[in-house]
Amino acid sequence: MAQAGTLELQHLSKSYAVKDGDLAVLQDVTLTITPGEFVSIVGASGCGKSTLLRLIVGLEEDYQGQVLLDGERIVGTSLQRGIVFQEHRLFPWLTVAGNIALGLLNADLTPGQKRQAVREHIALVGLEGFEKSYPHQLSGGMAQRVAIARALVSKPEILLLDEPFGALDALTRAYLQQELHRIWQAEGITMILVTHDVEEAIYLGDKVVVMEPRPGRIRRIVPVDLSHPRERTAGNFTDIKQQVLQEFSADSASLAEPPLRPEVMQARPVQQWQFAI
Repeated sequence: MAQAGTLELQHLSKSYAVKDGDLAVLQDVTLTITPGEFVSIVGASGCGKSTLLRLIVGLEEDYQGQVLLDGERIVGTSLQRGIVFQEHRLFPWLTVAGNIALGLLNADLTPGQKRQAVREHIALVGLEGFEKSYPHQLSGGMAQRVAIARALVSKPEILLLDEPFGALDALTRAYLQQELHRIWQAEGITMILVTHDVEEAIYLGDKVVVMEPRPGRIRRIVPVDLSHPRERTAGNFTDIKQQVLQEFSADSASLAEPPLRPEVMQARPVQQWQFAI
């Protein structure tokens, strides 16, 4: 189990260069995430949620402010920070075990230690018996569990999740939410989830960070002081859900996303899988 560290975002701002100037994507975002905390981030499309994750994982360094882990500025990708995207991004020519082993490509472990770590994480995500299966032989939910295991196998301090269940059906999504909660408790690491699903955010998170565009900034942080397991139909759960939804309805004009101009889309970097994360 990794020893989770404190993550601090201090007056974080990010812009992309476009034809007629700079497009501000994030503005003065300040947030502290304590060791082992589960933080959910919600907001309309275009509020910079995914950009925020890119900065935390170290995929971009051109920004203003500070991104600190244990008091040290994050520079580049690292095994300390794993990430899971909406698409599982498994390599079709590799087995389940082979895909998970990619998370240890840069790890300072012996071959035997790597094999043991892969076995442990296959068990962690409940895929014993599928070690030699290929991605095309897996369901969408199983493939996403492989992606989670690949991100966790290097024992990161922080796991970042960018809409990891967004492409799944409702039943599979609900099941994997329960599984993610179980894994979070078992691993004891910090998790940061970006999602459009307010119910998912409350079900999993210790707090919900509500963001608004444009540029992206924190509108409100809603604490979720509920014990686990959480009941989605309970009165206190629905009360918190209403609080979060009110943040969207209170000022719908500011939360609405204007269409992106073509030059803005061209300015956004293409997300690529990085092995050293």
